Amino acid sequence: MKKIQSIRGMNDLLPDESPVWQYLEKTVSELLARYGYREIRFPILEPTELFKRSIGEVTDIVEKEMYTFDDRNGDSVTLRPEGTAGCVRACEQHGLTFNQVQRLWYQGPMFRYERPQKGRLRQFHQIGIEVFGLEGPDIDAEQLVMIWRLWQQLGIDQVVTLEVNSLGTVESRGRYRDALVEFLESRKELLDEDSQRRLYSNPMRILDSKNPETQKLLDGAPQLADFLEDESRQHFEQLLCLLDGAGVPYRVNPRLVRGLDYYGKTVFEWVTNALGAQGTVCAGGRYDGLVEQLGGKHTPAVGFAMGVERLVLLLDAAGVVPDSIARQVDVYLLAAGDVQVQALQLGETLRSQCPQLRVLNHCGGGSFKSQMKKADRCGAQIALILGEDEAASGKVSVKFLREDKPQQTMSITETLAMLNEYDFEKGEV
Repeated sequence: MKKIQSIRGMNDLLPDESPVWQYLEKTVSELLARYGYREIRFPILEPTELFKRSIGEVTDIVEKEMYTFDDRNGDSVTLRPEGTAGCVRACEQHGLTFNQVQRLWYQGPMFRYERPQKGRLRQFHQIGIEVFGLEGPDIDAEQLVMIWRLWQQLGIDQVVTLEVNSLGTVESRGRYRDALVEFLESRKELLDEDSQRRLYSNPMRILDSKNPETQKLLDGAPQLADFLEDESRQHFEQLLCLLDGAGVPYRVNPRLVRGLDYYGKTVFEWVTNALGAQGTVCAGGRYDGLVEQLGGKHTPAVGFAMGVERLVLLLDAAGVVPDSIARQVDVYLLAAGDVQVQALQLGETLRSQCPQLRVLNHCGGGSFKSQMKKADRCGAQIALILGEDEAASGKVSVKFLREDKPQQTMSITETLAMLNEYDFEKGEV
């Protein structure tokens, strides 16, 4: 019988890989809590109309990439391709944005039908952050400062670059769009096929083209910055001033536009050269009109999303994953002889008295030699050996697996005190 395989582009996360994900997610969640963000969770399946109205019907996501189907009632539903629209829908449905400021975050899988490659999957994972009810550049800046702090904590601040731009308002983008189309129409035959397709449906996306010839052609194109109204220009200038004051390095990229229709004013991307073509690891911006667009009252909003898969790849490429992350356990408890009851009790005592430790009780029998091999293989730094003599005298033998120290026999009380003082990161007391 043929074995069933996972769907292409929808990968399993194996036990050897999950510790790095847990480390990243824990670091992010703890940092967000320090900035006053609260977690929100919403479904992965939403009405298709939600994404058509928010992302834009002429975007690549809606036109080519969404997983859309009719359910048994004949209603069109879609696996979420991004998180902002669903977050806005949830907030509006439950009255969270009415005359309130909300700082929210979420995490989970997103779905897009794309050609699978390194850092780009059909089921991928994001951590998203959204703020509702604040319209000044100070919250834009705080988010970017917060991300910069995260990169520093993770040790990747030297391999990422912040790019920022302002898209202005709908009116200023409309004027710029007309000027850009006029400029490109006379050079249409020089555009690549994808840019020709976008010329009238979504011309600003041409600015983000990866085709070198198209980028060269755009050198003489009108600049969006010249079409910004005073409010957007001042907002952007104040944002840059705040970033300068906070010491966050950045680069103004006048061709940064983002791929979703709801963005306006501030947009940004954190990019890296360490992952090849898939260089964006975090991106977002301001979307002041989206809540109103989805049926609510005008609500200023700004947010961003981080690609978990790409960040995990970047942590590995930069060599900054702590050694302790790969270690399955700290302490391995061996049972030598007829001491299973005492070993089980000791394991529970260790977990109660040393709650910071990961303790693995050996199960399944086997010789002392085979038990020691398993203790070493799982990465434990200390093996506790409980034999019949130790159990009878209320003691345990302590063997340091990663240090050149003699084996010691201690009372249970002494062992607990030693384990609570032991630095498992450095491997020393």
